[in-house]
Amino acid sequence: MKKLILSCPLCPGDIMTMTVAVHSLHETYPGEFMTDVRTPVSDIWLNNPHITTISDKDPEALKIDMQYPQINRSNQTPINFVSCYTEFLGEKLGRPLYARSNRPLLYLSDDEKSWMTMLQEHFTNGRKTRFGVIVAGTKCDYTIKQWPVEYYQEVIDRTLGVVQWVQIGEANEKHNHTRLERCISLLGETTHRMLHRLVYHSSIGIGPVTYLMHLCAAFEKPYVYLAGGREPVTFINYPKMHTLHTIGALPCCRDNACWKSRVVPLGDKDPKNGSLCEHPVLGLKTPVAKCMAMIEPGEVASIIKRTLGAAV
Repeated sequence: MKKLILSCPLCPGDIMTMTVAVHSLHETYPGEFMTDVRTPVSDIWLNNPHITTISDKDPEALKIDMQYPQINRSNQTPINFVSCYTEFLGEKLGRPLYARSNRPLLYLSDDEKSWMTMLQEHFTNGRKTRFGVIVAGTKCDYTIKQWPVEYYQEVIDRTLGVVQWVQIGEANEKHNHTRLERCISLLGETTHRMLHRLVYHSSIGIGPVTYLMHLCAAFEKPYVYLAGGREPVTFINYPKMHTLHTIGALPCCRDNACWKSRVVPLGDKDPKNGSLCEHPVLGLKTPVAKCMAMIEPGEVASIIKRTLGAAV
């Protein structure tokens, strides 16, 4: 078997779509390849049946720096993010290779699936309850993904009694998460594997394009994707996703997604300060792009209620 070491230094959401490439390779060419990975989040690969430990010093191992250059033509052709790494890997190997899954692949053990959730352990005295997972912030490098914090709060208030909301997100200088009211906060409280188990037991997720989106897709959970006008509608699309976009509604995203990075510049000398929203909305808790502010919380609340079978 040919030995491959696949590397990618990017964020967890990107790594989630890379699982499709590994799965598709072994489904297409069973028994021909042995694969290992080098990524920042090892928990994503835990229990993956296609991963075999290969030493970096193994002279037989082919090392591939995984990329997705297809993103550069996503405004012109119907490229889907979930298949990008797969097509890139096929090109590097010189073999036909196409995505064999429409969602990322995560593998929880039977023990993990049976363990008590964080909600049961710390908040409900062991009682099971229907809950949803919400990401109401963004990384500081891509603030244009932010939906108004006030809108997130209104969605929570409109769906009280329908679902218990749990807020997640990293608590560090690279992320900005405003604590929401009337929901359980697990901000900064979850490891990657704890988050995987949490999403596995959840009923729905809500947020921008982020790690949670790909986790919900992996476990076939509905996700309300607050997209705005930054990314092409065809670029990220999972079977149980509800995409709320504004492509075509503003001059800046009339014909194409804008792919901008930030709403307003930050004082960090990051090159992304040169990729700014053309129509920022100020005066809110956090500046947001107009395309995001155009998505109304009532619309989101209705989708949640309809999806969960509650009266709208």
